Amino acid sequence: MLYPKTALLLIEGGLKTVERKTKVQLPPDGKLVDGYDVPVLESTERWTEIKLEDGSVLRLKPSIVSAVRLPEQWDPHGNPMYALMTTNTMVVADAPAHLKRPQAEANKKLQ
Repeated sequence: MLYPKTALLLIEGGLKTVERKTKVQLPPDGKLVDGYDVPVLESTERWTEIKLEDGSVLRLKPSIVSAVRLPEQWDPHGNPMYALMTTNTMVVADAPAHLKRPQAEANKKLQ
C-alpha cells in the first residue's frame, strides 16, 4: 500500500518510492530533526500480555502509524535509526475481585 503524497519513480526493474522529507520530535528533549518518511508495507500487531504483581492482567497492542528514517544516525551495530509513530491500545484482561468496583456501585453507573 502506498501513502498519499508519496512520489513514485519508474526505474529499471520496477517502481521505487522517492523519499519524502519530514520533521520528527525526538525524546527526551523534544528536539525537532529532519527525517524521511518510509511507507509501512506490512505490520503484524500482536497483543503483549502483562501480568502485574497485584494479580491484574493487561493486554497492550501498539499500532504503527508511520515510520521515519533518521539520516546520518545509526545504532551501535551500524543499522539506520528509525522513529516510529504509534498508537497504543490497552485493555484490562483480568483483575482480582478485590480491585474491581463493588457490584452495587457498578449497577448504579449502568442505569
